[in-house]
Amino acid sequence: MQFHFQISSTPQKSRERQVLTALLALVTGALVLIYPNFLYLIAGGYLVALGLMFMYARIPAFIVGFPIVAGALIFIFPELIPYTFALFLGFFGLIMLMGFQFAIMGFLTLIIAVLILMNPDSVAYFIAAFMLLYGISNLIRLFQNRNHDRDDGNSPDVIVH
Repeated sequence: MQFHFQISSTPQKSRERQVLTALLALVTGALVLIYPNFLYLIAGGYLVALGLMFMYARIPAFIVGFPIVAGALIFIFPELIPYTFALFLGFFGLIMLMGFQFAIMGFLTLIIAVLILMNPDSVAYFIAAFMLLYGISNLIRLFQNRNHDRDDGNSPDVIVH
C-alpha cells in the first residue's frame, strides 16, 4: 500500500482548519473530563467530526474513513472504546510521524495508545489527556507559525491532501 501526499500552500485555510481542529480537541477533552459516563458519545462524536473535517480538507479517503469508521464502531459497540480509540491513536500517531512531521506529538500519541491498551479502565482519562495535549499543541504551533510568518512574510503553512 502506498500513500501519496500532495503539499499545497494556502495559509488562511490551514490556519482556520488548525484552529477548528484545536478547538474540537479541547472541547472534547474537557467534555470527557466533565462527563466520563458519556465517553462513547463524546469519543464517537469527536471521531466522526474529525473525519468530516478531514473530508472537507480533501484529505485522502482512506485517512478520512478511518476516524469515521472508528466513531461508528464506538457508537455501535461502546464496550470497544479502549481498543477502537487505541487503534485510532496508533494510526493517527503513525500519520503524524510520517506525513505531518510532528514527531513529538506522534510519539506521545503512540504512547497514549499503548497506555490505553494496558489500562482500559482509565480510557476516559487517557482520551482526555490526548485531546488536551493535541489541542494545546495545535494552538502553540498556530501561534508559532503566525509569529514566524510575521517575521519574513514568506512562510506559508503546509496542508497535506
